[in-house]
Amino acid sequence: QVQLVESGGGLVQAGGSLRLSCAASGSVPSINRMGWYRQVPGKQRELVARINSGGSTNYADSVKGRFTISGDNAKNTVYLQMNSLKPEDTAVYYCVLVSYTMNYWGKGTLVTVSS
Repeated sequence: QVQLVESGGGLVQAGGSLRLSCAASGSVPSINRMGWYRQVPGKQRELVARINSGGSTNYADSVKGRFTISGDNAKNTVYLQMNSLKPEDTAVYYCVLVSYTMNYWGKGTLVTVSS
């Protein structure tokens, strides 16, 4: 079993910053990539950012220049530094671990940005 535990969510004013963390534990397989998605009620889950095992990153256009994803392979942990937050960034943020056979999801952490 693989467990993903997210932390770092909370309430912040617009323009502020938060740092999300996601640690994988248990029988962690070889990791292809890890990433962050977010979802608001009534909408599909959308990709925020991802990083592969070689360190290459991808970002949603809406967060480019504001969010930075990074990883610590030794700790099976991925981070999301979120700066210049906007009210439209309010969502539940989910961590995903993509191995070569399965995807694993965390339970999510709520980020609320007040205007």
